[in-house]
Amino acid sequence: MAQRFDTLNERLTHFIAEQKIFFVSTAPADGRVNLSPKGMDSLRVLDDSTVAWLNMTGSGNETAAHVQKNGRMTLMFCAFEGNPLILRLYGTATVYHQHDAEWAQWYGKFEPIPGARQVFVLNIEIVQTSCGMAVPLFDYQGERELLRDWAAKKGDAGIRAYWEEKNQLTLDGKPTGVLCKPT
Repeated sequence: MAQRFDTLNERLTHFIAEQKIFFVSTAPADGRVNLSPKGMDSLRVLDDSTVAWLNMTGSGNETAAHVQKNGRMTLMFCAFEGNPLILRLYGTATVYHQHDAEWAQWYGKFEPIPGARQVFVLNIEIVQTSCGMAVPLFDYQGERELLRDWAAKKGDAGIRAYWEEKNQLTLDGKPTGVLCKPT
């Protein structure tokens, strides 16, 4: 059965640390809902009511634009092995881009990864667990290095050119702020 908490506890923080994948959901007031899987070593629990995650360059950049408009974000973790559990963190996020003064402070919490695009900091307002008994079991086989290799091969200039071409606007035509603060 579902349980609701105001903050993370030690058991849930440990559960997060064991997960290899999590999902991020955001939505603008008017437009498409976005849901993205995230992997790599890209999430940090900072305290019982704050998490940060490192966003890598990808084909879209919906999350950044949505967060700049309303901040609403949900992170979801599922147990794909071991005891069943679904954990959702509901809250308000802030996005930090490389051009922001706070970038070094937040990016410094992660190992440097080629193609790092933004850091999102989520202030947790609601923690909810549910049973997860219908989530299938999967075996973890390892990390894919494809994104890391692609970004390293492109280099900083190539990544910036990619952002210019593919990451400045959402599917709904909203600015993402990846290259400069939206006006």
